[in-house]
Amino acid sequence: MEALRSAIQPVTHNLPGPIRSLGESIIGDACYKTLLLDVDLENAECVKLAISKGLGIGIVGASSIVKVPQILKLVRSRSASGVSFLSYLLETSSYLISLAYNVRNAFPFSTYGETALVLGQNVIITILVLNYSGRATLAATFVAAFAAAAATLFAESIVDMQTMKYLQAGAGALSVASKVPQILAIWQEGGTGQLSAFAVFNYLLGSLARVFTTLQEVDDKLILYGFVAGFALNLVLALQMVYYWNAPSAKAKGKQKEVPVAAPTSSATTTSAAPKSKGPTTRRRG
Repeated sequence: MEALRSAIQPVTHNLPGPIRSLGESIIGDACYKTLLLDVDLENAECVKLAISKGLGIGIVGASSIVKVPQILKLVRSRSASGVSFLSYLLETSSYLISLAYNVRNAFPFSTYGETALVLGQNVIITILVLNYSGRATLAATFVAAFAAAAATLFAESIVDMQTMKYLQAGAGALSVASKVPQILAIWQEGGTGQLSAFAVFNYLLGSLARVFTTLQEVDDKLILYGFVAGFALNLVLALQMVYYWNAPSAKAKGKQKEVPVAAPTSSATTTSAAPKSKGPTTRRRG
C-alpha cells in the first residue's frame, strides 16, 4: 500500500483545478481527500461511494446510445416485429413524468440524466414501431399527445408539485409494468423479432447498477423496490433473448410459403396395342 501511495500521490496532489473541483463535486471533499490525496483505499464507505458515483455516471453515459442499436435495427429491417408498442408507450410515459419531476425540483443532471437521454430515443422508437406497423396516423397522434403532455407536466400553473409527487409515485409502477407487454409479445410470437439484444442486456446491467447506487446513496425503500422489480423483469427479457436467439417469430414462419410438390409426370406415354385379329378364313370348297 505504501508503494502504491508513494506512486500515486505526486499525481493526485498536482491535478488541475477543474479536475479537482469536479472530483470534489462528485464524491465530496472528505472522500476526495481520503481516496485521492491520502490514497486510503481501506475506507470502505468512501470506496463504495466512489464506485456508486462511477456507476451512476457510466449509466448516464451509456444511456446516450443504449437505444441507438434498436433504432438502427428497426430502420434497416423496416419491420416492428417483436417490439411491443404498449411497452414503449408505458415506459415513455414513465420517463416523461420522471424528467418533469426532476427538472422542476432542480436536481443535478447527473442524478436523472439517463431519463432525458432514453426518453428522446424512446419517442423515436415508438414512432418507428407505429409507422412500420401500418399505423402512421396513430404515430402523428402520439407525437401531438406527447407534446401536449410535456407542456402540461412542465407548467407549474397547470400541475402543482403535490400532484407531481403523486405522478412520480405512479411513474415507478409504470416503468415496471412497461416490461410486461414486451415479455408477452416475445412469448406469443415465439421469437424476439427486431428487438435489440444490445438494449436488452444494457438495461439489465443498468438496472442492477441502479440497485447498487440506490442502496448506497438513497434511503428510500419505494425507489429501491422499484429498481429491484425492474431488474427482475429485465432479467426475464434477457433470458428470453438468449432462449429465442435464433428462432424466427411466428409471423416470420407464417410468411414462409410451402413449395408445392408437383405430381410426377411420365416422359412418355406407353400405350398397349391390342393384338390384331386375323381376318376370317376362307374355306375351300371341295
